[in-house]
Amino acid sequence: MNLGTLSRLSKAKTRSISAENFDGGKGRGGMATDGTGQQAARELGLGWKVSPSVKIAAKSTFELAAIEEPGAIQHIWCTSFPATWRTLILRMYWDGETEPSVEVPLGDFFCNGWCERSNVQSLPVAVNPAGGLNSYWEMPFRQSARITIENTSEVEAVLYYQIDYTLTEVPDDAAYFHAQWRRSNPVPYQDVHTLLDGVRGHGHYVGTYLAWQSNNGGWFGEGEIKFYLDGDRDFPTICGTGTEDYFGGAWNWEHPKGSYGTYSTPFLGMHQVIQPDGLYRSQQRFGMYRWHVMDPIRFEEELKVTIQALGWRSGGRYLPLQDDIASTVFWYQAEPHASFPPLPDNNAREVI
Repeated sequence: MNLGTLSRLSKAKTRSISAENFDGGKGRGGMATDGTGQQAARELGLGWKVSPSVKIAAKSTFELAAIEEPGAIQHIWCTSFPATWRTLILRMYWDGETEPSVEVPLGDFFCNGWCERSNVQSLPVAVNPAGGLNSYWEMPFRQSARITIENTSEVEAVLYYQIDYTLTEVPDDAAYFHAQWRRSNPVPYQDVHTLLDGVRGHGHYVGTYLAWQSNNGGWFGEGEIKFYLDGDRDFPTICGTGTEDYFGGAWNWEHPKGSYGTYSTPFLGMHQVIQPDGLYRSQQRFGMYRWHVMDPIRFEEELKVTIQALGWRSGGRYLPLQDDIASTVFWYQAEPHASFPPLPDNNAREVI
């Protein structure tokens, strides 16, 4: 469905899962008799926001959605406290999978990897005041969909959420949505950060989000992003010309003179700059995204993606950097997918 086909009638059924309707059943919303709003609704009773959110115990996993018919996730909205955004892990499983097709810290999935809210105004991801996290990635499934969130911290977390989906037939050529998180902290000297490797199957790459900390003075974004497709080994088929170039900017993002110019557009952005404060914030941190919605990167058998961390040194020479780079990448492919590498533990994911 898009603006050009919005007027066309369909037999698809619209459903929504939230803390007010855990299974998305027709005519079953707002029936809760207990929940996080029970005390506030004590004089109003049934139907008056009795269960607007869920509490997720420390070291536990909560099932956000379990759907047993063909269809597609169309929109996800949620919010929680930013301090939880690296310790809450979002996972998605399609058609009875035992291994997730999506495994990403909650904040990074919504282009907010630094546990500090930054608004995003893009087509598939929107983050709005004061912490409303929205995804419009289409996520089709032919038999079932299961979405979970794991609280890996030592304290209870509170999550508000709504998952809007359709029950409908899925075209034969519709691929499955995937997302994966990786971190290099720091990038080894004269090495690269690997965003994605080991992908096997037929599909297309649709998006990149980076939470990047610069560990040197000077400019950090000379590095090239490279896409190795279908048998590429030593050299890629697609090679960028610089970090800010890949994210749609130019000339160090310096605008006005002497400062970084942030931007957030439908398909690309450098939306977050966290500056040192002269005390405990010693490094600059950046958030940037690039959606390949109009220009998906297609592969038939395999895919690998890397990026260099590169600055300048004396004599007009490049300086390989050892920055902290956390990446979330998004792609569609036919199943089955290759197993993901183990997700790093809390210490390895922590914003420090």
